[in-house]
Amino acid sequence: MTDKYTQIVSGGLGRDVARKLGLPQPVLLRRYQPGAPLISGPVLVNGDSAGADDLATTLLGWGLDVRRNALPKEKLGAIILVLDSVQHPEDLGKPVLAVGASLRDLAPNGRVITVSRAPQGTSSPATAAARQGIDGLLRSLAKELRSGATANGVVLAEDLATTSPSALGAVRFFLSGRSAYVDGQFLSVTSAAGRMPAVADKPLAGKVAVVTGAARGIGAAIARTLHRDGAKVVLVDIPAAGDHLAEVANQVHGTALQLDISRSDAGQRIIEHAVERHGRLDIVVHNAGITRDRLLANMDQGRWQSVIAVNIAAQLRINEALLASGHFKDAPRIVSVASTSGIAGNRGQTNYGASKAGVIGMVRSTAPLMASFGGTINAVAPGFIETEMTARMPLAIREAARRLNSLKQGGQPTDVAEAIAFLASDSAGGISGEVLRVCGQQLVGA
Repeated sequence: MTDKYTQIVSGGLGRDVARKLGLPQPVLLRRYQPGAPLISGPVLVNGDSAGADDLATTLLGWGLDVRRNALPKEKLGAIILVLDSVQHPEDLGKPVLAVGASLRDLAPNGRVITVSRAPQGTSSPATAAARQGIDGLLRSLAKELRSGATANGVVLAEDLATTSPSALGAVRFFLSGRSAYVDGQFLSVTSAAGRMPAVADKPLAGKVAVVTGAARGIGAAIARTLHRDGAKVVLVDIPAAGDHLAEVANQVHGTALQLDISRSDAGQRIIEHAVERHGRLDIVVHNAGITRDRLLANMDQGRWQSVIAVNIAAQLRINEALLASGHFKDAPRIVSVASTSGIAGNRGQTNYGASKAGVIGMVRSTAPLMASFGGTINAVAPGFIETEMTARMPLAIREAARRLNSLKQGGQPTDVAEAIAFLASDSAGGISGEVLRVCGQQLVGA
């Protein structure tokens, strides 16, 4: 669905009128286009650690215009603040304030990225305080940025270098247009697994991916994005959506499987179809989901059970089949679609919130099981995304939901798809058990 307000106020007279009236001023976001530069403008790498030096050298190898010191009034495409060696909260002031002095030079749709370490990796209270402090400063900074700029963080395990494969993968994702609607979020890199793709625009080349709920909306966008990135795609949806499913499958040159994923044999049928048609199975995206909203006082068993059955119980059964299969052992990826409703809750969605929070719990618990054969499992949690469902919301509620985030607009299905494609790639091999919110830094709730 088109957000006409954003189009009107993103430039010219509309922008001037919105500014004078004190109205929200969203801008058109820089989204990923194959072949486009990773980032436009110089990248300032701030930090005095060896890790900062190593990261700057690697970014130079990517062909980026890297600065170690800001030049006066030079427009910056991105600022990377490397804080991997901080030991005390007092260590934060100098590098953070230096970045603050450069923020006015950050270009529209620019990026700010912190690289730090996990508080849990130290026994020192002072060091833990400094590392946790980065969480608060980054999320606060994200709410201060304007003109489509975003701020996100990469959190490294204690023994990982700033140039470990998935640290670089996360930095690249946050720099790129793939992360246009990801703001105020962190990705934790917990292992040295993963590798950068040989061809940047085809990170999923040679992979076979299954996407459930692929006939419409976010699911169709996921299928198209995975195909664009080089994967062969199996599209799954219920028989009633067969015509739409076939249409999307034809667009991506994939295969369609009409299947109710709540069936007890759904996992086995998915595996058999992928192996029979494509010879292997590398990626499973659990996107299928339903809503049956009611206040809890008016909730009946049918509405409650149907949401739980599709949104979480089906995923659990399919994952059991995947983990037991010999066809899903070559560094496979599972990515589930959760929701900010499962994090912050939402009125009238106790069943949906429970199911999506359940997805988050499942992902965290399954991660160690995947690690034994080099696999990962992660989730994305969308906020307000422009879909057929949100288009049916009352106008006033829809407009409020669009503006209640740091980017002052709704996301697009492709924003969710881009995050999933990254987490499904080899460059995210050291990231598992994570929940990445794709919500423009939604300001309501947790």
